Amino acid sequence: MPSQAEPLGEVDTAFQWLGPDHKIVVEAYDDPKVLGVTCYVSRARTGGIKGALGLAEDRSEASIACRQVGPVTFKQPLPLQEDVFTERMSLLFKRLHVVRMVDVKRHTLVYLTYSDRVIEGSPQNSVTAVTIDRATPIPVRERR
Repeated sequence: MPSQAEPLGEVDTAFQWLGPDHKIVVEAYDDPKVLGVTCYVSRARTGGIKGALGLAEDRSEASIACRQVGPVTFKQPLPLQEDVFTERMSLLFKRLHVVRMVDVKRHTLVYLTYSDRVIEGSPQNSVTAVTIDRATPIPVRERR
């Protein structure tokens, strides 16, 4: 089950005469399989008439910071890598991804955010990590 965004705030970056202003939005995503870890993602949101109608293509720049916000527990074994969250950034072709990777050797969860397109994605990305106390085992799903 993918995580749902919780809007935290926004700042205007450019005034638009018609439609909403261009913005940077900050949203929180609770990891659906790791209770006690929340990721905060900031990204551009295009305004204007196209933005108001959902037709604008948002920029491919995003930043991520994930933190332990409570006791960490795991709902189920984790694959070594999986999409935790995806969201549409344009009407048809572009998506924002948050991917969780398990660094077994360092007992750490690594989160990456990037965007992709059907034809060409963006190399712009951001990464963060949450170290898990070694007293809390990270259940990892065996590779198939």
